[in-house]
Amino acid sequence: MIDSAAHTHARPRAQARPGFVALVIGLTGLAATSAWAFWPTLTGLVHLWNTDDGYSHGWLVPAFSIWLIWHRRADAPADWSPRPLLGLLVVALALAGRSVAAMRFNEWPEHVAIIPYLLGLALAFGGWPLLRFCGPAILFLVFAVRLPYRIEVSLGAPMQNLATVVSTFVLQTGGLPAIAEGNVIAIRDHRLEVVQACSGLKMLVTFVAFASAVCLAIDKPISDKLVILASAGPIAILVNVIRITATGVMYLYVSSESASHFFHDLAGWIMMPLALALLGIELWVLKHLIVELPQRAAAR
Repeated sequence: MIDSAAHTHARPRAQARPGFVALVIGLTGLAATSAWAFWPTLTGLVHLWNTDDGYSHGWLVPAFSIWLIWHRRADAPADWSPRPLLGLLVVALALAGRSVAAMRFNEWPEHVAIIPYLLGLALAFGGWPLLRFCGPAILFLVFAVRLPYRIEVSLGAPMQNLATVVSTFVLQTGGLPAIAEGNVIAIRDHRLEVVQACSGLKMLVTFVAFASAVCLAIDKPISDKLVILASAGPIAILVNVIRITATGVMYLYVSSESASHFFHDLAGWIMMPLALALLGIELWVLKHLIVELPQRAAAR
């Protein structure tokens, strides 16, 4: 009887082992297949992060997504309900869209296809509960991808003109002889050209990514998060105007060489800490502006 009972208890253990091995092999194969399919995309993104200062924050985006999943691990679904057919359909559509974009040499859809691909995998393995849990972290990866070319062109010129006009107004308000001529600010004998790279668009993209990360990380009402997101654009524009205005002042009172060095090198390092400091001030104001009332006792 004892041997029979031991044999009975050992049987499920023997059956579970092959299933676990098959799962590990399947996940390993899936990871290898995914890396092979998106290897050109991954190498292209790494090249973008290394060569374009406006997207150097891309290294932090996947790291934050992984941290966000770990940070929200207490909210992970206990019961998964896999949707393999629907999930694999999303995966197939993502791969098909990526293939078409690659054949048409359209970079943005080719790179961004990795997001629906990962969403499809989450849906296939864990169903809607896992998709709701991992979805924000996966969608955040969009900030690691370059903006579509049409958006860069359509937003770059207006932001370039806005930065020139506002900076000229600030300089004139301070009593400095500044005149805007197109995208050039004439300050006495000096000409400060606000080129497209200094329009503030890349700063805007980077800061919106940071503001979105803050909204995902903090435990605040949705109204506070919407205010933070809505303020990301004005803060980025304000910081860029401060950069251009400070450069104009340096042209007059310091030297052209120092102003040029500040405008092209040093200011790039100062802009993001300044923007984050303004965001911190905004969070402090929201904390003291909106006071949460204590919950009343249910019964007295």
